Amino acid sequence: MGAFAALVRRTPLVPAPALGPDVWLKLECLQRTGSFKLRGASLRMDALSDDERARGVVTASAGNHGQGVALAGTHLGIATEVFVPVTTPLVKKRAILALGAKVVESGDGYDAAELAARAHAARSGAVFVSAFDDAHVIRGNGGTLGDEILAQLVSVACVVAPVGGGGLIGGLATALVPTGVRVEGVQPSANCAMHDSLAQGKALTVYQGGATLAEGCEGAVAETTFQLCRKYGVSVQLVSEASIRRAVAFAYRRLGVICEATGAVGIAGVMEGVAGVAGGGRLTVIVVTGGNVDPERLDDILRSEAEAS
Repeated sequence: MGAFAALVRRTPLVPAPALGPDVWLKLECLQRTGSFKLRGASLRMDALSDDERARGVVTASAGNHGQGVALAGTHLGIATEVFVPVTTPLVKKRAILALGAKVVESGDGYDAAELAARAHAARSGAVFVSAFDDAHVIRGNGGTLGDEILAQLVSVACVVAPVGGGGLIGGLATALVPTGVRVEGVQPSANCAMHDSLAQGKALTVYQGGATLAEGCEGAVAETTFQLCRKYGVSVQLVSEASIRRAVAFAYRRLGVICEATGAVGIAGVMEGVAGVAGGGRLTVIVVTGGNVDPERLDDILRSEAEAS
């Protein structure tokens, strides 16, 4: 059985009355590996030829894509190596190792880790598997997720999701916009390559952003994902680091959901009123993309938000 069929779960879609009567959460934080990234990674690994599988796979990841590649690789018997930034949370690095991949720390951000991973793949002959710039990854991450949302909640009007390189939002838009569902992205204002790309009318495939708690949103975009966002009219809104911290704490205390900062970015957008539809029975679904948060970081956020309230 292929990795996607064997490993990917149909995750819950639940109402979130604390955010409003018309708001729902798609809990990809409850996906196996704790993130939606398993969808695209496993679909991409399934598509490898026998020769490619024998050569092994190299990828770059802020943490969650690497876990997906590692688990799919173990399931399929493919050797995998994951390059991560040195800033990747320890919980994610340990999980990648536990799932059977080799972990290589390289660079201070995602883009630097990807450059190192691509160079290693070129030297070794391994297959490089992109975290977002790949048709199978886009279809797996966003397309299958969009299809699942439509099957679970046919009256959805808007889907809100965090944006990094654009694979998730591009796949969601491809699946949902033709059905009449609006797709909106949210990024941290400190690191927002897709937002800036859309504003400038060109794909920022090289991008230098600032530090953000939402490490999964870091880095440049691909020409492919940028064009999908333009084609389907995706808007990308911005939230502050303070808003993201509030959203993580709100999710834990009011929604009963443990999510990492990247996973809370969509919640932050709805809380700040910059994303989602405004009630009237028109339903908004927020994709909670991941729950792989270091316990120490979560404790720090909860403590600081309690002191601020």
